[in-house]
Amino acid sequence: MKKLILLLLLATSFAFAQSKKSSTYNYGYNGLELIVKNSNTTIIVSTFNSKKEIKDDIAQKVYEYFREKTVINGEQIVIFGKDAIVTGKFYCNKKGKLTSLSFHYEKISWNNGLTEIHANSTNDFIKKTPNLIVTED
Repeated sequence: MKKLILLLLLATSFAFAQSKKSSTYNYGYNGLELIVKNSNTTIIVSTFNSKKEIKDDIAQKVYEYFREKTVINGEQIVIFGKDAIVTGKFYCNKKGKLTSLSFHYEKISWNNGLTEIHANSTNDFIKKTPNLIVTED
């Protein structure tokens, strides 16, 4: 009898155990997260479909990514934050001395094992943006 109860307990623990869990989300935060002013340029970092807990950290990492690498408009990039790894699309628009960096979240892999995927990660406005190679002046 004890063996049967132990076996039943063990079987139910394996049935309900999951190491990775995925979910989708429809709503995120959209907004201007970071403004960097230099003597000759102003850079604005905006995030879309972001999560409140990590948006500031990811915006800073997006800016660092832009400063360190040559990026392609519409490129899918991976940003490694403190609490999560975020995959999304990067867009850059330059007009005179103003540079606008936009990062659209598509997938968030949290450190606790949860993976969240934005349900509407493609947008008609984004599809109309021309592919440009953006380099630092």
